[in-house]
Amino acid sequence: MGVEIERKFLLKDDRWKLGAQGLRYCQAYLSSDPDRTVRVRIAETAKNESQAWLTIKGRSQGPVRAEYEYPIPLADAQSLIETLCNKPPIEKLRYHVTYQGDLWEIDEFEGDNVGLVIAEIELESADQKFMIPPWLGREVTDESRYSNARLANRPFTRWVH
Repeated sequence: MGVEIERKFLLKDDRWKLGAQGLRYCQAYLSSDPDRTVRVRIAETAKNESQAWLTIKGRSQGPVRAEYEYPIPLADAQSLIETLCNKPPIEKLRYHVTYQGDLWEIDEFEGDNVGLVIAEIELESADQKFMIPPWLGREVTDESRYSNARLANRPFTRWVH
């Protein structure tokens, strides 16, 4: 079984961005049921190409959940996003930032979620230790409103801030 172990954090500032290059992501959901999300994602690569995946995720239990991911043809992903997925799609720039040997993925959201920036770290185990970067803010792993599937249904720009 595929398993994802991930923790999410808000950011205090943008010191993380120094020298980082963002890659464009577009993703949308065939299902955003908390027990089973089904996502279609198109991601830009460092070679300025695009790749696509179909991802199925189970309900989160803290930072852990089942995850199955499969590459799919780009044309299929584009068609699914345009015709079958819930609207609007999630649009973001994803940055890869290394801190103290750990890889952080930082998503700077665009579109209906503009203004939201989330840092994620994928772990080997739920109790794995890691260094907290100085630019990291409050942890939001257990706050479902910060999940991409929830952001697709209730975008950040519609929250009361």
